[in-house]
Amino acid sequence: MELRSNEFKARAAANLGDAKLQKGLGLIKVKAVVNRANAVAEFGDFEALREAGKAIRNRALADLDLYLERFEREATARGAVVHWAENASEACRIVVAIARENGVKTVAKSKSMVSEEVGLNDTLIEAGVTPIETDLGEYILQINDAEPPSHIVMPVIHKTAEDVADLFHEKHGTPRKTDPAALTREAREILRPKFLSADMGVSGANFLVAETGSTLIVTNEGNGRLCTTLPRLHVALTGIEKVVPTLEDASTLLRLLPRSATGQAITNYVSVHTGPKHIDESDGPQQFHIVLVDNGRSKLLAGEMREMLRCIRCGACMNHCPVYQAVGGHAYGWVYPGPMGNILTPSYVGLENAVALPNAATMCNQCGVVCPVKIPLPDLMRKLREEQMARGLKPWPERAGLALWGWAAQQPALYALGTRIAARFMKWLGGSEKLIHRLPLAAGWTNGRDFPAPEGRTFRELYKARRK
Repeated sequence: MELRSNEFKARAAANLGDAKLQKGLGLIKVKAVVNRANAVAEFGDFEALREAGKAIRNRALADLDLYLERFEREATARGAVVHWAENASEACRIVVAIARENGVKTVAKSKSMVSEEVGLNDTLIEAGVTPIETDLGEYILQINDAEPPSHIVMPVIHKTAEDVADLFHEKHGTPRKTDPAALTREAREILRPKFLSADMGVSGANFLVAETGSTLIVTNEGNGRLCTTLPRLHVALTGIEKVVPTLEDASTLLRLLPRSATGQAITNYVSVHTGPKHIDESDGPQQFHIVLVDNGRSKLLAGEMREMLRCIRCGACMNHCPVYQAVGGHAYGWVYPGPMGNILTPSYVGLENAVALPNAATMCNQCGVVCPVKIPLPDLMRKLREEQMARGLKPWPERAGLALWGWAAQQPALYALGTRIAARFMKWLGGSEKLIHRLPLAAGWTNGRDFPAPEGRTFRELYKARRK
């Protein structure tokens, strides 16, 4: 997927004026946010569950190497082949090699954000292999000129039923229909032969279970199971951080994941894959390959962003983020949008290639409050902002202004005088409307909105008057 994260400000500004996109984003507040709140209320002590999930993820990360080695031993003992990929190009090379060795021409893909991260589809096409996205949302995006997803759980939240109706009419050559059930039926009729004819299925993995060598995926469409059981080869492509110690740990996290993502107690399908099919079994692939992808995760594990690896990819942070709700996922310019993307993208591709993202947040902590494994997302973004300043990645006027403010804050008398003058000046700017239409030296605050004018006294002055 093409990296365009440094275009965030321009793309966000354009998306704010896109009425159709704003309508689609409104569904997040109506559906995802409300559904999660209801699911949490029905569960009971959800905070205790979050603590348990956090502890499981921390335990796995603390001994990640040991759990990964155990996973490899158990998976291999059950007939799977485990591959290790240090980076994106190596991950793609491994999958292409598997395809070539087995004469694969078509690949049926279940939804996988790691495959987006490493650019698998483009690599398969270059190798003469045809990838077919079978998740309904991902399929819609693929036939729409390989458009990238805008959400990790609901990839086409930015599109309306009218958009899909027009697209299916154009691409399928069928009569235009707008009923969602009819559109789904049409997609099913197109995709069913693809499942039956695919030489290889590719999936991700929500979790890797060390004690059994199993991969686990959750889906709300049957495509996941069709991709992993019908083709003669199954390749699971996933990040190394997804490992958990036991099946019991996975079941605990399964109570967190769907409730946080879509407000469901459980997804329609929970599929556990353990090795290829045995000779006496009718379902399952003849070969099962698992590609464990690093691609920057070891670097995170060793650094200040380590807690981000607890992420279970539920999307709750972006669903509740006021910035994401306003600008949508494409504004972030890479695979992972929202608060999680504000941290993962700079960590994976380099802070200099995603300068705007750590600042694409109000720091309201909605993301931290709803994160099922209690990742302190605002704290991590703040650390990235500090790194931006230290490396000189911020514009020089901003750095100079903050340096001046820092110096003045260490001179109490001077700071008090300066704030008194500023408070009175800003009151004058607000005039009779008490609104500042243009703020000198800080136009970013007033380019798109009016700034409320203070009443002309500092906090200390107001506090002193109140005490009297």
